[in-house]
Amino acid sequence: MRKFNISVNGVSYDVEVEEIKDGAPAPAPRAAAPTPKPAPKAKPKQESKPKPTAAPAGATTVEAPMPGNVWKIEAKEGQEVKSGDVLLILEAMKMENEIVSPADGVVASIHVSEGDSVNGGDVLVSLK
Repeated sequence: MRKFNISVNGVSYDVEVEEIKDGAPAPAPRAAAPTPKPAPKAKPKQESKPKPTAAPAGATTVEAPMPGNVWKIEAKEGQEVKSGDVLLILEAMKMENEIVSPADGVVASIHVSEGDSVNGGDVLVSLK
């Protein structure tokens, strides 16, 4: 029997390995008890500006078509946009997806920041 210490995903295991020679049948395996797992490190909380939760009355909203991360914001609040103009770029499934204006208007508010994670259906931009 040879003893080894193996680490898998941060958990250390003590195992015993028996070498089999000449086709002899292997004895039933014995499970080794794992050593205590280290406490997970706390992630630092990122500060972000508060985001408006509701669109202005009568505004057209642009929603995320799928979950992803806001990679780049192309439009600014108060900017006049035409139908089809790129408002922001959403990274989803390792692809950059252009989120475009559905109609002519003025950007009333931007509800996300670059680097934010969003879910499908989240309001990204409001137009008036």
